[in-house]
Amino acid sequence: MFTRRDFLASSAALLGAAAVARADRDDQLPDGSASRGMITREAEAAIDKGLTYLANRRHRDGSFGTNQYTGNVAVTSLAALAFMAGGHQPGRGAYGRVVTEAIKFVLDQEDAGRPGYLNNARATPHGPMYGHGFGALLLGEAYGMVHDKDLRPRVRDVLRRAVNLIVRSQNIEGGWRYTPVSRDADISVTICQIMALRSAKNAGLAVPKATVDRCVKYVQRCQNGDGSFRYQAQVPFGGAQAFARTAAGVCALYAAGIYKGDSVDKGLKYLMNHKPNNQFRHDMHYFYGHYYAVQAMWTAGGDYWKEWFPAIRDELAARQQADGSWADPICRHYGTAMACIILQVPNNYLPILQK
Repeated sequence: MFTRRDFLASSAALLGAAAVARADRDDQLPDGSASRGMITREAEAAIDKGLTYLANRRHRDGSFGTNQYTGNVAVTSLAALAFMAGGHQPGRGAYGRVVTEAIKFVLDQEDAGRPGYLNNARATPHGPMYGHGFGALLLGEAYGMVHDKDLRPRVRDVLRRAVNLIVRSQNIEGGWRYTPVSRDADISVTICQIMALRSAKNAGLAVPKATVDRCVKYVQRCQNGDGSFRYQAQVPFGGAQAFARTAAGVCALYAAGIYKGDSVDKGLKYLMNHKPNNQFRHDMHYFYGHYYAVQAMWTAGGDYWKEWFPAIRDELAARQQADGSWADPICRHYGTAMACIILQVPNNYLPILQK
């Protein structure tokens, strides 16, 4: 597996001066050396089995997802990110073709009647803006890695339209909801959009500061006194899924460039009170929560990261199925993609993990 510097350098010629500058700042960013030894042999074997499972079960059109989620934009995007988290770039690496075909599938889902809207209506049982957010995130993460001269400008153009749609659909509170209209908001959909905007900004696209500032205010309004985050700003308290929402809330603040302060500190403290303890919860929020929690702890660094990652790493490795998948109520492709991303965070190959 090559180093983070090699990974960034392979994209530098395409991104120009901006990418070179990011590579030159490498020593100032969290990197794999800070987590040396975090990916154990058992975890490495679990990752290999998980990626093999995904690669062998993708659909002919390059998509992922099963049953009612077959061809779902979010599931397909997360699967592609799982491969990219292992250093497999579009068209390069053992799974380079898998990544490229997943990207092409997501691009093909742009709604002809609503430019930039990434949604496969036939595979979206609930909340199409989730899919749009993860789809835009994938395009932002992949943009600097696409070497194909025809595919690269297409990724750029669709990503730009996807960003514009996110900006236009932000509601007056500063958040987003299930559909691309500016009516109401919730923190779950909001985190998807702000992560996509951060990724696009990292890739060199313009993101209005006012959009980010309004998002920060909304996320902070969703925080409870105990540090947890509730589903919507106007709803009194957190409810049963406070862990997942709190992980999303802290990540949203980080994505918006808020790395310190009372909101972040209280959120991290709340999460640490819910550290993985090998009591796997088979519910649809498990992987969602830990996907954001591990990114929050990676960015927080120090003891947060050192205590959190080994716990979730060992919990996931112990719960992998014999065929290499992880079971999840949404679908196995989703659970497996999420698990592989979580386990590979120490690689630090995804640009979204940068500060």
